[in-house]
Amino acid sequence: MDTEKITHVLIVANWRKKESHEMSETIARYLGERGIRSTVFKTMTANEKIHIEEGTGLVICLGGDGTVLYCARYLHSYGIPILAVNLGTFGFVTEISVDEWQEAIDLFLEGKHAISRRLMIRTTVIRDNTRVYSAHALNEMVVASSGISKLINMALKVDDKEAGFFRSDGIIIATPTGSTGYSLAAGGPILDVGLSCLVITPICPFTLSNRPLVVNGESRISITIAPGQRTGLMLSLDGQQNFALAEGDIIEVERSQSRALLVVSQRRNFIEVLRDKLNWSGGMHA
Repeated sequence: MDTEKITHVLIVANWRKKESHEMSETIARYLGERGIRSTVFKTMTANEKIHIEEGTGLVICLGGDGTVLYCARYLHSYGIPILAVNLGTFGFVTEISVDEWQEAIDLFLEGKHAISRRLMIRTTVIRDNTRVYSAHALNEMVVASSGISKLINMALKVDDKEAGFFRSDGIIIATPTGSTGYSLAAGGPILDVGLSCLVITPICPFTLSNRPLVVNGESRISITIAPGQRTGLMLSLDGQQNFALAEGDIIEVERSQSRALLVVSQRRNFIEVLRDKLNWSGGMHA
């Protein structure tokens, strides 16, 4: 993208965070002084459709990781870079801190920025040979019980090959970006965000030999909900989109045709973010 031609910037502000109120106005003024028009989109939930004005060359996201996931879901097909400023408390995706937004914007406008092209997934639910649901996610999709501490039964396929029958609290299919989220908490590995792969992580499996599995990003993964479930089941994407599942449903997961474009911080890289966020100090609390 030719940043010299940017005439409009969309500022997506998580309005539940008070810091975003003043910061969105400050950034809008800063852009205006440089002859760039901007619009502030104030969001209170993660399900409001974002209006993308023609000519928008950059989206500045003010919030935490959840706000970035929300933006990525609505923006990935437009090919517009997202400059995410962290107003949260624990950001893996929002690398740019509140004290470097001006520097990050200047570098972007000067064409000196770097873009991280993040793999996303598309999840489709097939019921009675009909597609009843489809959505995209940047972090992960999760199939889990809608009850408390209830095992569910699922058959897993990878590229039409039987990969096993799982009895567990659920299953996570995460992208490299999402590998530091729910999948990590469930015992999955940390994947470098530049990789093109997916990690399949069972949640509290009944059989201890069921371990996380990393597969090629081009793989087509399917999960079939077995009959005789003793609980309701729910599909969740990025913890923001939910869909009730039924016995016999087939959930298909594959790489999205488009990627989320995230402006990278010039002050730190992925390894440094991991080191700081996970407290890899090498001391007593490592």
